[in-house]
Amino acid sequence: MGDPATTPTVSSNNNNNGGCFEGNGAGNSASSWSCCRRWLFLAPAERVWLSAAGFAKKVTGIARDDPRRVAHSFKVGFALTLVSFVYYVTPLFNGFGGSSAIWAVLTVVIVMEFTVGATLSKGLNRALATLVASCLAVGAHEVASLVVPSSEMAESILLVIFVFFVASAATFSRFIPEIKARYDYGVGIFILTFSLVAVSSYRVEELVPLALQRTSTILAGVAICLLTTVFVFPVWAGEDLHKLAAANLDKLADFLEGMESECFGENACRSEDLEAKDFLHVYKTVLGSKDKEESLCALAKWEPPHGKFRFRHPWSQYQKLGTLCRQCASTMEALASYVVILTKSQYPEANPELCLKVQKTCGQMSLHSAWALRELASAIRSRTTPFSTNEDLSAAVKAANDCRSELMEDAALLQVMHVAVIASLVSDLVMQINKISESVENLARLACFKSPEKTTQNDVVINVKN
Repeated sequence: MGDPATTPTVSSNNNNNGGCFEGNGAGNSASSWSCCRRWLFLAPAERVWLSAAGFAKKVTGIARDDPRRVAHSFKVGFALTLVSFVYYVTPLFNGFGGSSAIWAVLTVVIVMEFTVGATLSKGLNRALATLVASCLAVGAHEVASLVVPSSEMAESILLVIFVFFVASAATFSRFIPEIKARYDYGVGIFILTFSLVAVSSYRVEELVPLALQRTSTILAGVAICLLTTVFVFPVWAGEDLHKLAAANLDKLADFLEGMESECFGENACRSEDLEAKDFLHVYKTVLGSKDKEESLCALAKWEPPHGKFRFRHPWSQYQKLGTLCRQCASTMEALASYVVILTKSQYPEANPELCLKVQKTCGQMSLHSAWALRELASAIRSRTTPFSTNEDLSAAVKAANDCRSELMEDAALLQVMHVAVIASLVSDLVMQINKISESVENLARLACFKSPEKTTQNDVVINVKN
């Protein structure tokens, strides 16, 4: 996750290279230099073996992290094996126009992507762009032949003009946000195909068969990609987006639970190494999830209905939920920084009674908010509508309002400003989590999530907490 708590593992991962980079202190410089010298003087065969072992360990780790990557690799090989028959089988080779059959192989290599949405996006863009560009190029050739039937030079000039204006207009369209977001690849293929066919028409006598061969081979490659991607171990971008939304809520809950146990709770121990705690950095992956979220959302819109995701599923609602989660994570970042600074500085407690009361209230807000987030994440995973009357969230909101009122009425507020800042940040978190709850409810309504089982609210809360 890129957090400071996990950085020490870098040194251990370098053990495959002879352990030359263990330790970061000056006291280990001599031993590190000794290890590096031993590595340099190792036999070449031993160095190759250690490098190969390290590479194999890295590859194994990548495959273990997501086994779907292995399945995707085999899928690409399977698709290329299928499309190669177009080139190897003589009837198919002749039917696709001989050497033009190689375009089917190239299409599979270019179009095949990890998710169904990505493959559908590139495949349909490529197929449609090739078809439209081929028809337009043939039309441009026919127009040029009719306008100047007796002058080859005039025909070539007219074709150059066609290529110039069509390529310029298509290139400018790529700056339009809506087209760039979904059809940028298709526009690029359109420019390429139109230019190739239009320029080739000057030297080729039978242009229509050439355009048909080019289009049919590309369509065949796209069809093989789509069939392989959809029916052989499919990886759905929409499902990954759904899981990402639930995982982000769980990470926010991890932070709040850690704050309650380490900073606000009765058994909290404010040690100086608080900055090294894992929970204090878990929100950072939520802050960095915007690009992945937008990419998955764009690809999910291309995918057909699958599983419990119906046609016209409200994918954009996941982006709204993600925006709220990142706002919440930003507040957590400010809270984490302030708490770490506070543990390193000793502020005099001018009003110990108020400080203890605020600390207890912050602990309640953090704990109830964490439980509310857990319940929302569980509702997303099970595709059930969350309870409109969430007891934990209601308790957190009530505690936040009471805390704000208490701080505003206290005359010695300036003397306990550091406590007021923490309380204010935690109160803001509660209000942002309330907005997240409303966003999840909107998602459940738009996506037609099933109603939860008829159990009491207390039973649901107990299951989430456990």
